[in-house]
Amino acid sequence: MTDGDDETDLPAETLDSRLDEAAEALDAAETEADLDAVEEQLDAIAEDLDAADLPAPDEDDEDAEDPGAELEDRLDSLREDLAAARGPYASDVTDAVADATATLTDTRWTETGEDEAAAAVESFVADVNETLDADLSGHDADALDAAAEAVDDAGLDPDEDAETIAALLEATDALEAGLEDAEEWDDLETHEKLQAQGYYDVLGHYKDFPPEWAALKEWEQRGNVEMVLLALDSFQSDFMERHCLEALTRMNDAAAFDAMHQRAGKRDKPGIKAIGKMGAEDAVETLLEYVDADSDPGLQKVTFKALGEIGSEEATGPLANKLVAENEQIRPYAARALGLIGDTRAIEPLADALADADTDETRAAAAWALRQIGTERALSVAADYADDRAYLVQHEASQAADALSVEPTA
Repeated sequence: MTDGDDETDLPAETLDSRLDEAAEALDAAETEADLDAVEEQLDAIAEDLDAADLPAPDEDDEDAEDPGAELEDRLDSLREDLAAARGPYASDVTDAVADATATLTDTRWTETGEDEAAAAVESFVADVNETLDADLSGHDADALDAAAEAVDDAGLDPDEDAETIAALLEATDALEAGLEDAEEWDDLETHEKLQAQGYYDVLGHYKDFPPEWAALKEWEQRGNVEMVLLALDSFQSDFMERHCLEALTRMNDAAAFDAMHQRAGKRDKPGIKAIGKMGAEDAVETLLEYVDADSDPGLQKVTFKALGEIGSEEATGPLANKLVAENEQIRPYAARALGLIGDTRAIEPLADALADADTDETRAAAAWALRQIGTERALSVAADYADDRAYLVQHEASQAADALSVEPTA
């Protein structure tokens, strides 16, 4: 050990003190040589820490301190601070230029993008000329290679030339941002594809923005499902997906149904939602497969609502079983779906949920469902809870009582 016998007597305290000294030296460091000296200190401490016979924490005491672990944490933290204090280096500049060169040569630019990328390179070369008093020119990959070579040849020292290196790094940041903003072919691929297929041909003087949405509205008005489906498959934005699905729901023809049914078969929630809005009974069998998808409550919720909107009594039994599902969050959705279906076979399980459910949300949903079923028996069951402890249940029960033309209990 480097500090003699004292470290064997008080290893933890001594190592901790040496870490304090290293931290002070790091704060005071002004040059790379100073930082190298700090690194040597930390390396020596690490060796001694590995060799030290430190007491192990008491396994029976959860709050017992582990001096070895604490010292390791301090050492790691100082090494991270040391790494952050180093540089910047000329190699950081040349590495950034190499990345920019790869981006420039590997990217397929549009005609506009080519001009924008060239302008970004030309601006960077001008910055290098100004910073290094060089005489470079060009706006292509060769110009970037020449700039990197000029940085290498300048022999920049991280201490003496810190400001110069920082200025060059600022220039590489601007170069990277310029290339990022330049228009790539992929940015227009969807637009170009749709334009080639006539998607934008319906646009004249339109008020809606963006034009993709304006075209969608026009195709919906013309009843062209194929164009709406083309937009749905092409655009990768939540905004356009939502409006495409809404358009298909309103159009509600065979082609729209087939497309949404196919998506629903892949557990696609927007597709299932659209199926429900369409009231598509042909999709009930598909949706019933998801009623017991307990590992995906989100899928169950949208499925329950869709089944309710479709109104098929085939779903009554499976949905009634979910009134006592282990996941209490889906129970209200099952209750509301049963109310939308309106099957009188659901009165009994809904009455049980109203009486025994663990949450007031489920109980209120059951009362609402009974009121939607609307038979005298269903309304009477709900009306009995007009003085319930929960306001939501009271509200539904009072409306049920009104429907029966019976004064609710005070």
